[in-house]
Amino acid sequence: MALDITTLNVGGIRAAMRKGMAGWLRAASPDVLCLQEVRAPAEILEPFLPDRVAHQSVSRLKGRSGVAVASLLPVARVREDLTGLEPLDTHSGRWIETDLVLPDGSELTVVSVYVHSGEAGTERQLHKLAFLHAMTKRLAELGQAERPAVICGDFNVAHREADLKNWKGNTDRSGFLPEERAILTDWFTDLGWVDVGRVLAGQREGPYTWWSWRGKAFDNDTGWRIDYQIATPDLAAKALSFRIDKPESYDSRWTDHAPFTVTYDLPGFSPA
Repeated sequence: MALDITTLNVGGIRAAMRKGMAGWLRAASPDVLCLQEVRAPAEILEPFLPDRVAHQSVSRLKGRSGVAVASLLPVARVREDLTGLEPLDTHSGRWIETDLVLPDGSELTVVSVYVHSGEAGTERQLHKLAFLHAMTKRLAELGQAERPAVICGDFNVAHREADLKNWKGNTDRSGFLPEERAILTDWFTDLGWVDVGRVLAGQREGPYTWWSWRGKAFDNDTGWRIDYQIATPDLAAKALSFRIDKPESYDSRWTDHAPFTVTYDLPGFSPA
């Protein structure tokens, strides 16, 4: 049986729903939906997801960030925020963990994360690196847990040259800096996490999940692959396929990201 998990940066749930996300959600209907940049409190988010159990981490700054996991499966436990961060980075609406209960009684940890965009040579970049290092500590812990786990979200880092179209022009920009990419490499080597999207797509350019609103980036497919699902090896081995729902045209976009869905083969699971 197959479990569909989708990660998606909506750029504001209210605007996304108004512009077309509602139709996509009805058609795609993933079993688990990880959202980033929700930018809305629970009383606004939950009516958009009436058939799902939704848990979110809301930023202390109104109208900023916000991550959520909306599931058709029961939720056993919820944990917010990362430890070891400076006060400015806590309660920032960038990390939420949920332990979901599968039909056979086993559990699966699903995380939704929104990493800072950063800016090279500024304090914003220091916050981004601190957050990525805090993620490293938490990934080490989750990797040692008994439950399989998947981290879904907007990492705001392209790991390899194949992950962005114009990599030569971005080597000094946040999102493709050597120190950021090295952290992700550590996750996939030292910690053993698996970049599920890259494994399923193979060694080719893209497939991209984000395109700038400016110029002809979308029309020319000059994008970045910054939306990830990274999984513990036991779960990654069960990944069957992936799908990126890129809109047909610039005018039909309702976010600058595209939904990224992975289908996992989990014994005992029967899709709703």
